[in-house]
Amino acid sequence: MAKTVILHLTGEDPLLAEIEAEPQPGDQFIRVFNMRKRDGKPVSYLAAGVQAVIFPWHRITFIELMPSEEERSSVIDFFRS
Repeated sequence: MAKTVILHLTGEDPLLAEIEAEPQPGDQFIRVFNMRKRDGKPVSYLAAGVQAVIFPWHRITFIELMPSEEERSSVIDFFRS
């Protein structure tokens, strides 16, 4: 099952994408699918019809793993009263 991530690349705005599995410590790169800007617009430097992009780790600052709908129901959000 694909997980949605926010991908922070060095020197670029964050991007949304999907990954099939969480990265492992021994991985040399990360493969992402359905890459788009956070507002849903296409990424300008990708060719039309690109299905997946492979990034080496030195290009990635960090990755945010977003919870799925199932996981979201068990997460307690903080709020102010």
